[in-house]
Amino acid sequence: MKKIAFYGKGGIGKSTTQQNTAAAMAHFHGQKVFIHGCDPKADSTRMILGGMNQKTIMDTLRDDGAELVTAEKVVSAGFGNILCCESGGPEPGVGCAGRGVITAIDLMENQGAYDSDLNYVFYDVLGDVVCGGFAMPIRDGKAQEVYINHLHFSSRSTDIALLRCDALYILHVPQEVRSPDGGLFHSPKHLKSTFSIL
Repeated sequence: MKKIAFYGKGGIGKSTTQQNTAAAMAHFHGQKVFIHGCDPKADSTRMILGGMNQKTIMDTLRDDGAELVTAEKVVSAGFGNILCCESGGPEPGVGCAGRGVITAIDLMENQGAYDSDLNYVFYDVLGDVVCGGFAMPIRDGKAQEVYINHLHFSSRSTDIALLRCDALYILHVPQEVRSPDGGLFHSPKHLKSTFSIL
């Protein structure tokens, strides 16, 4: 089983890229894929689930209590029998969303949700915030590869700053526990000059 983390700015197309990759792996190659959404917006699996919003792990924890949370309650199957769960986050203005990612991943591991017969686990992670909790998937071997997604990258200073933020996520994790860099998804929107910036 290979675990891959997809990082990127919110709204950049990260979840679309990740879900299309999962769908292609399942449909064309017969791979068993699990998507773990690590964005408080909980929209990392919506396309795979046909537009459905599923109840998040953090919502289930708040409503039912930790002792009653099971993988069956928070994992749904979608297109190509891709398994999906969403970490979710705290109530607005309360708590730490990054801490929720840590809690949710640990809970899924303890529940045995990442079954050994899976080929891939995809972590879809918000990458434009400076909370260490969102670096969880690239710590302690949680992910074997990391892909930074900047589909609409331009030469604007904000885009360059966000790409730097994602790169620093990786660099600030100690080398001995850091996941290898997988690559960068890039679409220059017909701006040839952006290749030289990269």
